[in-house]
Amino acid sequence: MELRDEYQKLVHVMMNTPRVAIDNAVSPTATVVKVNSARKRGMLLEAVQVLTDLDLSIQKGYISSDGCWFMDVFHVTDESGHKLLDPALLSRIERTLGGETLLATDGADCQDGSGLAGLTAMELTGTDRPGLLSEVFAVLRDLECNVVEAKVWTHNTRIASLIFVKDLHSGSPIEDGQRVHRIESRLRHVLRGDHDVRSAKTTVSSPTLTHSDRRLHQLMFADRDYERVSSTGYQASSSSSQSKPSVSVQNCEERGYSVVNVQCCDRPKLLFDVVCTITDMDYVVFHGTLGVDADRAYQEFYIRHIDGGPISSEAERLRVIQCVQAGIERRASEISAQIKQGVWLALSMPDRRGLLAEVTRIFRENGLSVRRAEITTRDGEAKNEFCVTDTGGQPPDCCAIHSVIEKIGEEHLTLNEQKAPWSCARQPPAAEAVGAFNLGNLVKRNLYYLGLVRSCS
Repeated sequence: MELRDEYQKLVHVMMNTPRVAIDNAVSPTATVVKVNSARKRGMLLEAVQVLTDLDLSIQKGYISSDGCWFMDVFHVTDESGHKLLDPALLSRIERTLGGETLLATDGADCQDGSGLAGLTAMELTGTDRPGLLSEVFAVLRDLECNVVEAKVWTHNTRIASLIFVKDLHSGSPIEDGQRVHRIESRLRHVLRGDHDVRSAKTTVSSPTLTHSDRRLHQLMFADRDYERVSSTGYQASSSSSQSKPSVSVQNCEERGYSVVNVQCCDRPKLLFDVVCTITDMDYVVFHGTLGVDADRAYQEFYIRHIDGGPISSEAERLRVIQCVQAGIERRASEISAQIKQGVWLALSMPDRRGLLAEVTRIFRENGLSVRRAEITTRDGEAKNEFCVTDTGGQPPDCCAIHSVIEKIGEEHLTLNEQKAPWSCARQPPAAEAVGAFNLGNLVKRNLYYLGLVRSCS
């Protein structure tokens, strides 16, 4: 009996532990990574997530699933487009794809909840508007919450954010029920603003093990950001038809699959965003091919719903198209096709109380609106990146950019042109006082924080 039990355990481990093979000889331009294992839901997404988190570019891929077994083949390069030759990196890929959990200190930032122990997680969704992020960080400062990590996405007039905080004084997670309720209430009040077309949502809890980017996709999907909703407040400009992702869905009747075809500009993490969207809509990818030609990405997936059937109605087909398009646009932002209209600003300086509230206030007072934000604190040092446009979603003026850099300090705030090259093309009229002190805004803001008026940004 004991021998039989040990044999069954061995078979179980062999069947459920992915086998990983890395080959640098097959392709002259890329490293080939093969993963095969017993098929389980989400296995493809897990593999793509590992490669994406290591900042690898997937140039080509084949996905195949027969019965209870699957095999994925990826042709990957580093960020410079070269094959992977670093033995430590190759070992990390093999171990992580093989199911070994690695610590964040093993070489890359940890994007799931395992690296956020001892923090409190806040999930926010609502209607985006200029200055909103500044108000959120100001409220957290007033409530004595120290922001350690944060990610912010905007799409189709909606905003979703993951913010990880700890108590300013004790450094402990925030667990007192009354305080949690007060934080949720204040943040919900800020998110509603004066022109909220849908309900704002705030949740304060312990961090989950869900990958942060996947969680942002889930929040926006639940908020139905894929629906084109007009707003009486700030309205994002629509993507041009030329730059908009092309997504089509057809049924393959003889095989019982639905076929999803995607064509769009290639960019980092594109495959992750598409597969994440399909997976979280409760579809399973059985077969697929993907490739890149110049700067265009081509992806084809044969999918079924988790109940085993293909897409069964025209409404469902259109919803899949909408959601996949939204999944592609979220990371780049609908404000412009690849956020080329935005300017990425990198902030590096010692962390202190109210730093984010101060920085985002300076952005707002200089007519800049934050479209994306990635906020990290390590060993008392703030390492933050912001993508900003003007309040209309257009490229910001040079004077505004130079003004915020001057106010925050050239040694702390710099342009990150690797993410989005930017030229100082648009100059404001000479009479425009970009970044000028505005007494009216200051008075309104102080009244708001005293609770005497509602949000007016």
